[in-house]
Amino acid sequence: MQVFDFIIAGSGSAGSVVAERLSASGRFSVLVLEAGGTDRRFYVQMPLGYGKTFFDPAVNWNYKAEPDPGLAGAADHWPRGKLLGGSSSINAMVWIRGAREDFDDWRDAGNTGWGFDDLLPAFKAIEDNQAGADAFRGTGGPVHVTDMSAVVHPLTHRYLEAGRQAGLPLNPDFNGAAQEGVGIYQITTRGGRRMSAARAFLRPAMKRSNVRVETNALATRILFEGSRAVDIEYEQNGQKQQARASREIIVCAGSVASPQLLQLSGIGPGPLLQSLGIPVTQTNANVGANLQDHVGINYTFRAKVPTLNSVLRPWWGKALVGARYLLSGTGPLSLSINNGGGFFRTDPARTRPNMQLYFQAFSTVIPRAGERPILAPDPWPGFSIGLSNARPSSRGEIMIRSADPRDHPKIVANAYSTEADVAEMLAAVKFVRKIAAQPAIAEVIAEEVLPGPSVQSDADLIDDFRKRSGTVYHPCSTCRMGPDPATSVVDPRLRVHGISGLRVIDASIFPGNITGNTNAASIMTGWKGAGMVLEDQG
Repeated sequence: MQVFDFIIAGSGSAGSVVAERLSASGRFSVLVLEAGGTDRRFYVQMPLGYGKTFFDPAVNWNYKAEPDPGLAGAADHWPRGKLLGGSSSINAMVWIRGAREDFDDWRDAGNTGWGFDDLLPAFKAIEDNQAGADAFRGTGGPVHVTDMSAVVHPLTHRYLEAGRQAGLPLNPDFNGAAQEGVGIYQITTRGGRRMSAARAFLRPAMKRSNVRVETNALATRILFEGSRAVDIEYEQNGQKQQARASREIIVCAGSVASPQLLQLSGIGPGPLLQSLGIPVTQTNANVGANLQDHVGINYTFRAKVPTLNSVLRPWWGKALVGARYLLSGTGPLSLSINNGGGFFRTDPARTRPNMQLYFQAFSTVIPRAGERPILAPDPWPGFSIGLSNARPSSRGEIMIRSADPRDHPKIVANAYSTEADVAEMLAAVKFVRKIAAQPAIAEVIAEEVLPGPSVQSDADLIDDFRKRSGTVYHPCSTCRMGPDPATSVVDPRLRVHGISGLRVIDASIFPGNITGNTNAASIMTGWKGAGMVLEDQG
């Protein structure tokens, strides 16, 4: 049996960071197990190519949630990255840390060392921000963060002015002193290519002799001696393999697969595991529970002026933007479709934003089977203003269906399952219409296409967002962190309660969801968690 100091299950946003940091000194040997394959694919590296990876089984787990009453019975599509870099290799690249208050809430729940002031040095160390360093921003770090302000579509500036006219401040940096307002998103790219966690962290680590990365290697079970995790089983090319960790096994498989692996290994809800014939190593009802996710919807408009549809739809437009990208790494293909966005409060009495905005100078009302048609939008000029809830109160769960690690787990999202979530989304979609009614953008709107002017009453608006909403791909908290094993899975040092030699380091440990996209916080969690491992190793 092969022996390594550390074995990391998963090479995603957190796992790539953990691998790089643990191997940097050369003292420790590191094995990384990745169920997927390489990230060296054209549509992975090209930023706008994520439309092509949205359903691609070669790089995507393509999970499907259970039919959800909150979404009018729809079974939502849950894309998660199945390749080096994980979901950071197929996401929309928007770089949002989350609000100060989010992390202070983590700290105040008993997670010492996880407040915003504790984490700011890590966030700054991670970044190489094109906008430069300041009290909140870093330069020289592994993750290049691109400032899109000089290259966004012209309609984005109309959106920003409309947001200002609707009462929101203009915000030059959502990761700066304040989060509220409208502004231009910063994204994780460099030189026209995606800056995934694999590119920023794992690829440099793979050049070291003390790092071994196994692709197409599905971690199937953790093995124990008493209450200590010692070995990991995995399948690769149809063969069962086993490796030993002399120091620690670190699960970085993400908010879906991390609780799945723990449950397959006998850590989780006792009655469920027993019913599936899995010997119980550690009973913990929180493994897979407490699922939180952001749910969103787009309002779409036909424009009187050209949008990205006008360039990305016709063959000659595709040829032009394709040639520009291949020759210079610039143009629409080098960006995220989310040029602008923002954060707002649905009630002025709230102390901080509870909703996120997205502005897209393109539209995809006309569906295409099996594809997210970012590169083939509607045949008329359109744009969308999207939004998602930032801290919903609805809770779901992710539980295994069988003892077979190849079976996708059962994802019960429970979207809009509380009256509070329904009420705030109703207020939020009304605010989107308020933005669209402002002079700066109303003068270029020909009509509202979705949901359309006939949808006006509260009941109709609620019915519409139940039918058209879906995940915005930010699941977390299924192995949540906390000091009390009765309510959490890992302690504030990310060690699994009741088990030695085993940690979980990824977005599944978030005590609560954050205000915004989760990739930056996932990478920070990898950085912070790896630091804790190194501290504990002396």
